[in-house]
Amino acid sequence: MTAEENANINPKVGANANPIVAQVWRLAEPLCQSEGVELVHVEFFREPSGRILRLYLDKPGGVTLDDCAMVSRQLSDILDAALDTQGAYRMEVSSPGLRRPLGKQSDFERFRGSPVKIRTIEPIDGRKNFTGTLNGVTGATVQLVVEDSKTVDIMFADIVKAHLYIK
Repeated sequence: MTAEENANINPKVGANANPIVAQVWRLAEPLCQSEGVELVHVEFFREPSGRILRLYLDKPGGVTLDDCAMVSRQLSDILDAALDTQGAYRMEVSSPGLRRPLGKQSDFERFRGSPVKIRTIEPIDGRKNFTGTLNGVTGATVQLVVEDSKTVDIMFADIVKAHLYIK
C-alpha cells in the first residue's frame, strides 16, 4: 500500500488544508512508530517570529524530553532532505498536554464523550468553529453534540484543527 493510499484510509487532521502537514505526517509517522512514540498531531503555520512546524508526541506513561529530542534530531535530517517548504522554519517537538490535539480518526473514537473544539475548512450551517461533546465517529464523519443537544456531523477530511477542551 502506498503512503497516499494509507493517508486516504487513515486521514490526518489538517492534511487536506496544508500539503506540508500531509508530507510531514508521511515522513514522521514511521520514524515515531520505530521509536515507540505516537505522532499525535502536526501543525505548520506562520507567527510573527517566522514559520513554525510543530509536532506533538505521546506514549503510554507520557513522553519525555529525551523522546522529543531524539525524534527532533532524527526528523530534522529527514525533513532537510525530503521537505520543500520554500523557506526557513523552526521545528518544535513536544507532548500534547491537557489540550491534546486530535490528529487521527482513532483519536476521535478514543476521546468519545470528551469536550472538544473543532475548526473546519468550510462553514457548516454558517460556522467554522465548534465547541461541544465528542459523540464518536461514523464512517468518515465526526459527530459533535453542541448547544441545545444538537448533533453536528463534520466530515473528518474537512477538519483543520481539533483539540480537547478544558473549561
